[in-house]
Order: sequence, then C-alpha cells, then structure tokens
Amino acid sequence: MTLKPLADRVIIKATEAEETTKSGIILTGAAKEKPSFAVVIEVGPGGMVDGKEVVMTVKKGDKVITSKYSGTEVKCDGEEYTIVRQADILAIVEE
Repeated sequence: MTLKPLADRVIIKATEAEETTKSGIILTGAAKEKPSFAVVIEVGPGGMVDGKEVVMTVKKGDKVITSKYSGTEVKCDGEEYTIVRQADILAIVEE
C-alpha cells in the first residue's frame, strides 16, 4: 500500500526517542518524551488551500521538527506515520 498526501499535507515518520541523556543516564520507557523530530516520507503537491496558494518548502528526506500534538497518526504496512499540514512543521533541521 502506498500513501500519497493531498494538497498541503506531509507524511512524516517520527525518529526514535533518545534512550540516554547527554550525561549517560539511561532513560526508562516512561521517562522518554514523544519525539518532536521526524523525517519527511512524502510531500503533497501544494496548490490552492482555503483560497490561498501554498508552495511546498519541505521535501522528501528532510529532517523536521513538528508541533508535539499535531497531525493524524496512521498505520500502513506495519509502520506508523503521521500526516500533518506543512504549517504544523516548525523547522527543517540542517546538519
């Protein structure tokens, strides 16, 4: 099955939460926060959304930071993805 986002939607996959802190302390499952970093899997075409022209600035493979509780979570072929609007992406991480 293939997911193809429409309009200004972006499909992202959350990256794994850190299991150790910078000082080397191992975190238990309860102490980990929901990751806000994700990788862009697929990008919609943009276009007219709510009467405004939307140009897509993110691209497949970008590492991004998203709002913590944004988007709709979906499961496809055993993998978990989140579908968000481009406006819910706060930043692109450049390394």
